[in-house]
Amino acid sequence: MSNAANGTAPGAGPSPGDRPIRAHVTGWGRYVPSQVLTNADLEKMVDTNDEWITERTGIKTRHIAEPGAANSDLCLEAARIALDDAGVDPAELDIVIVGTLTPDMPFPATACFLQAKIGATRAYGMDLSAACSGFVYSLSVADALIRAGRGKKALVVGAEILSSVVDYTDRSTCILFGDGAGAAVLTECPEGDGVLSCHLHSDGNLWKLIYCPGGGTLHPYSPEMVEQRLRFIRMAGNETFKHAVLRMVEVSNEALTRNGVTIDDVKLFIPHQANLRIIQVVGKRLGIPEERVFVDLEKYGNTSAASIPIALAEAKAQGRFAAGDLVLVVAFGGGLTWASALMRM
Repeated sequence: MSNAANGTAPGAGPSPGDRPIRAHVTGWGRYVPSQVLTNADLEKMVDTNDEWITERTGIKTRHIAEPGAANSDLCLEAARIALDDAGVDPAELDIVIVGTLTPDMPFPATACFLQAKIGATRAYGMDLSAACSGFVYSLSVADALIRAGRGKKALVVGAEILSSVVDYTDRSTCILFGDGAGAAVLTECPEGDGVLSCHLHSDGNLWKLIYCPGGGTLHPYSPEMVEQRLRFIRMAGNETFKHAVLRMVEVSNEALTRNGVTIDDVKLFIPHQANLRIIQVVGKRLGIPEERVFVDLEKYGNTSAASIPIALAEAKAQGRFAAGDLVLVVAFGGGLTWASALMRM
């Protein structure tokens, strides 16, 4: 549909000598399915209870996609809201990126399905897999492409249907995850505003802390794979907690140092919504007051790559930041991966 991959598409961007050096977010959107899975519902499924879940995670409810729903369906709903918020027509988009670990299919990319559904006829699209860090990774790629003149307007979506890979007989993991999508529209902006910097890291030596073993070339789909329950998320909770806190603090400080600011300059801190205890410890170690730490975990659970864009869209709707404010986001996920981004809204 487009020859934009080689940088020759209409609107591919100005020449390096005169283009703005940053991208900024002009529209946010979020979508969660209507079906809600409560802690009381989980009590009927596994040996758990509301008090145990709330105390250990801070989660009360999570949203679950209807049977037959595709990841791109959730992307579409969030994208429509973000595009409307930005006042951008889908036909104006040059870039579509979807961060996800639960795509529609192994291929083609979910971004291609989204491109077709939304009518982004001249855009090029790609998926990015970085687990719960997927949105920040995708944001960084879109920002870099805009800076490089490979497009003027980008749609970045983090979306998951984690219920498709959750083992609802495992009480240690099934209480955590929900489905949803969050979207952002990025456009060129002058120096001083927008995405100030992104910081990406990974450590493949620690992949066994959070992973889903089945469905790839190592363990292809087969009756044996299903029987061994290899298609479900596996996680070493205690070790993951320790690494999450350490890395999220490190990469947050990296963003602050890079931009010559302190945590006191940050209007709102939005961490990946994985576990309330992790969020609280990270906030405390960074020295940011609780009132400037955004949390919506209670309603949505851990939505992986959708977590941060859903939170950002909700924070905007609540008026938690205004033009000119600094917002710091940080994520941590399987890979292991971790990432941060500092934005001047």
